[in-house]
Amino acid sequence: MDAEIKNEGAATGGIAADRLRSIIERVERLEEERKALAGDIKDIFSEAKSAGFDVKVIKQIIRLRKQEPAEIEEQETLLDIYRRALGM
Repeated sequence: MDAEIKNEGAATGGIAADRLRSIIERVERLEEERKALAGDIKDIFSEAKSAGFDVKVIKQIIRLRKQEPAEIEEQETLLDIYRRALGM
């Protein structure tokens, strides 16, 4: 019977409980880190705003820096076409 109890801790219903627990705990730790990082990023944007920078523009630049130059050029071309179509 002791052998059954040990096996139950290791695998229940074909599931390796220790491995499952490890995965869940790792995800939980990463979610906590993500929450802390989000708070840090928010603080940086607050700092930028108090220094007189436009946070919306900073976020837009960050998005652009993640894109490939060809993607940016395509978007700018379309934006220009749409503006001219609307008489802007």
